[in-house]
Amino acid sequence: MLAIIIPAHNEAACIGACLAAAFVAASHPALLGEAARVIVVSDACTDDTSEISRTAGADVIEVTTRNVGFARAEGARFALTLSARWLAFTDADSLVAPDWLARQLECASDAVCGVVCVEDWGCHHPQVSEQLREHFALSYFHDEGHHHVHGANFGVSSEAYLRAGGFAAMHSGEDSALVAALIASGARIAWSAGPRVVTSSRTDFRAPGGFGAILLDVTRSYEAGQPVGGLSREDLPLLR
Repeated sequence: MLAIIIPAHNEAACIGACLAAAFVAASHPALLGEAARVIVVSDACTDDTSEISRTAGADVIEVTTRNVGFARAEGARFALTLSARWLAFTDADSLVAPDWLARQLECASDAVCGVVCVEDWGCHHPQVSEQLREHFALSYFHDEGHHHVHGANFGVSSEAYLRAGGFAAMHSGEDSALVAALIASGARIAWSAGPRVVTSSRTDFRAPGGFGAILLDVTRSYEAGQPVGGLSREDLPLLR
């Protein structure tokens, strides 16, 4: 059995679209009919996130920690009780590709770190959308061997996950910490451009040190008219 795990805090506005994409990925023909469960970890939600998720057909776990590392770990723990052999993680503000889960498994590795793209620059950053689009195109590596780590696009075998000790209860950086632990344990990591995820450029991000926070720092520099490096990958602040 396979599991798709999604931590969520007050994500009623976007969890429906996220889940629709996840269920498409969970039923991709390349999975050859293997069961895949979609699990939402509703973390201290005060909106309709849990209700929307249940109505969509997801398993819902409710926690109250406001800690994404803990939420991911709880989702993994539940999936392991169901005997899931593969744990795939994304975020509530993200849309996985239809073949996302299948492409993770095709890598035949202990863990897979995928890439992200952004399509809503103008929605959240209308004044500097073109600068951000160009910045991202120049500073972000979409190729094989990229070495990006995103909780929105990550998969790991259950065996490797347990061997590495699982997610730590961190407010951000839990994904990078787990990948470091996986490497230390001898796990085979696929740094793949195959599994694709569209994520958001929103400013009300949930992880204080994640992709959204880094993006906001770059955005503020552009809005203030401050230099953020020349137009080369070596000079630009990296969007990890």
